[in-house]
Amino acid sequence: MDDSHIQLAHGNGGRYMRELIEQVFAARLGTVDPSLDAAPVQMDGKRLMLTTDGFTVQPLEFPGGSIGSLAVHGTVNDLAVSGAVPRHLTLAAMIEEGLEIALLQRIVADFARAASEAGVTVVAGDTKVLRRGEGGGVYLAVTGIGEAWPGVHLGMSQIRAGDRVLVSGPVGDHGTAVLLAREQFGLRGDLQSDSASVLPLAQSIWALPGLRFMRDPTRGGLATVAHEIARATGYRVALDQPAIPVRDQVGAICDMLGYDPCFLACEGRVVAVVAAAEADAALACWRSLPQGADAAIIGEIRAASPLVTLATGLGGERVLQELEDDPLPRIC
Repeated sequence: MDDSHIQLAHGNGGRYMRELIEQVFAARLGTVDPSLDAAPVQMDGKRLMLTTDGFTVQPLEFPGGSIGSLAVHGTVNDLAVSGAVPRHLTLAAMIEEGLEIALLQRIVADFARAASEAGVTVVAGDTKVLRRGEGGGVYLAVTGIGEAWPGVHLGMSQIRAGDRVLVSGPVGDHGTAVLLAREQFGLRGDLQSDSASVLPLAQSIWALPGLRFMRDPTRGGLATVAHEIARATGYRVALDQPAIPVRDQVGAICDMLGYDPCFLACEGRVVAVVAAAEADAALACWRSLPQGADAAIIGEIRAASPLVTLATGLGGERVLQELEDDPLPRIC
């Protein structure tokens, strides 16, 4: 790969994106912690959480949502999995010349609807218009601020050997739904993106003393979150393939096209690491909610070399390598 210019793979959530953030941004900005979805800030004695994100999905509308609703969900979810109740958003829209105004109106309506449902207000914004051919229709950039929940302090540094790994529902729905919407392979289906606020899921387990860490598995999917954990902790993340929930349609499409659902983006799921003694309690909390009906315990943290392994249904085990090539660009 050409390492002298930016490639699409620099935005896929995998190794190239990690190196870009660490070597270009974090190295120069100093205060940036690439492992955080949201950063703690103190204002007038209150502990707040701040996050910012950009959104560039194609197509702009897909089954189960649009770039508008996706931008809200992606931002509030970063706050929720960091232990904060989302409160306020800002929105910057970079609009390409030639975009149909009716489409832009639908996107903004989706953004407003998703924000209302998530209980957040949009307090500031900006618009810019790009020349025709300089954008993908519209790009959105969103900043969110939330109130940190008292007593909730999550982070990879708290993860211990023996902890369990949970996921709140089937993986790969969003990535597969967007793939189908592109109609690049002549495939059709009724699969919906899982794009949604995960605040109810996150809140339901905040009170568990054994809750170590949460992350929403967006770019790079479940496998990329597992690699981030292994790299940060020095532990092995051992996943159990038969336990990972995958919809039949997602599995079939991945088999046909050679994708791995563990690397495809989710936009309404939570990956959590919980102490072994409280894993069943966390699972019960999630399964009591409509959004968590298919939640599962999918693996454990082991005191071994920092790899991500996948135990297969046939009794074997393979190493999941860190994502390099971009399997599906412009996904979120």
